[in-house]
Amino acid sequence: MKHLQTSATVAPRLLPSYYATVSDSPAVTELRVLDWNLAATSVGTLLYAIDGEAAVFREAATETAGVEDVTVSRSERSTSYALLTARPAAIPFFSTFMAVTARANLLVRKPLVYRDSRSYGHVIGRSAALQDALDEIPDGVDVQVERIRDFPSGTEDWTSLLSDRQHEALEMALRMGYYEQPREATHADIASALECAPNTVTTHLQKAEAKLVQTALDDTRTGTQ
Repeated sequence: MKHLQTSATVAPRLLPSYYATVSDSPAVTELRVLDWNLAATSVGTLLYAIDGEAAVFREAATETAGVEDVTVSRSERSTSYALLTARPAAIPFFSTFMAVTARANLLVRKPLVYRDSRSYGHVIGRSAALQDALDEIPDGVDVQVERIRDFPSGTEDWTSLLSDRQHEALEMALRMGYYEQPREATHADIASALECAPNTVTTHLQKAEAKLVQTALDDTRTGTQ
């Protein structure tokens, strides 16, 4: 089996309009599609995790033609969750996505991550099925294979879960000795190097650390490491 780490740029005509809104808003740093059900003929249902202000996502999704319902929970926290139902016309990308990936010997690992106007994902399958899927990528979707490795692998690129700013803050913290014992840098030191506010560094590091720790624990439970 092979494991493909991919990134994709999707034409605006294929994406729901709320993707463009949250991409343009500094209040939302990342969307993750945690699960989906596109089996019904009349509507699709998707579960999102939202890093940032859920109200921005909810308002944009509610105003998107074809979206029938948006239910948001835990909106008072930095990560919120939204259950969204929409008619297929509102989510053409997912219809396209399912058409490409609905084949034997291939599956998509969840979540699908959307940040900085690009989608990021992981696909596992037999080489022939993976190649067939890549060969059938439709117009409007530009897929880049970032990495190919055997599955299972002793090394997982967990940093793909991080936003660019989270990755930058984590890398700077490591470089400046923040994780040494005793610490050689403070959040203020890192903020000065990145030319941002200390509380911004605090937020980026906390979110990055939480994602990496959660992924490590999940992998330990499922025995993938």
